[in-house]
Amino acid sequence: MTDLNDLLKWFDDKDKVLVSLSGGVDSALVAYAAKKKLGKNAIAVTADYKTLSSEELDSAKLVAHEIGITHHLIEYSELENENFVKNDNKRCFYCRDELSKELIKLSNSLGIETIVDGTQSDDIGDYRPGIEALHGNGIRSPLLEVKFTKKLVRNIAKHVGLSVYDKPSNSCLASRIPWGQRVTAEKLVRIELAEKIIKQKTNIQQVRVRDINGLARIEVQSDKLTLLDDDETRNEIFTKLKIIGFSNVEINPNGYVSGNLNVILEN
Repeated sequence: MTDLNDLLKWFDDKDKVLVSLSGGVDSALVAYAAKKKLGKNAIAVTADYKTLSSEELDSAKLVAHEIGITHHLIEYSELENENFVKNDNKRCFYCRDELSKELIKLSNSLGIETIVDGTQSDDIGDYRPGIEALHGNGIRSPLLEVKFTKKLVRNIAKHVGLSVYDKPSNSCLASRIPWGQRVTAEKLVRIELAEKIIKQKTNIQQVRVRDINGLARIEVQSDKLTLLDDDETRNEIFTKLKIIGFSNVEINPNGYVSGNLNVILEN
């Protein structure tokens, strides 16, 4: 049975490793294993590319602190990349391709040959051009190579005491905008603020606000939909979302489904 020792063994022949730390549980476990195996020769890096929410950035900093791993932050703006901003069905490819190049630049400056990320086995079944870009640039995925599933990642993360072990999966804010509609700073700001408003009002942890030509479509797990049934709560959320710039607001009665905007919509 696959366990933490399998992940630790993956690092046996590595001298130094750079871990792309996103703020989620998968990359957190990779960073933990790298630090445990390589000590100071394990370095973590988080990219603030302006479509990552501040919540994820804070989570990455917290994880690095918990593990005790050296943590670098790099900054650049994906909004300066026209291929990304035009938001076609290869947006994630352009995002991860640019990230890969930034990681390689840092690894070269630090004298590190091996760069790793948190991709795991369950990520492969979905449409993930971003993974293709990472692997095409030589980024390795230890969890995938030792066949870790999301469930196993969470179980081991809990066992070793990582605070993010049950953190809901997240993705960049641009994923809330349908393919074919341009990604802008204005949209990203109102999406992030809208999700914070809903989380604070309802205490629901996994929230997506899809920005569809200015319409806010709220998605939460199906078992949490009843928390939005209260008229006062719903009206307050709707009012605040309109104040921050949405033209209208609706709740998706089917709940949250990963990747459900992976279709091209007309501008």
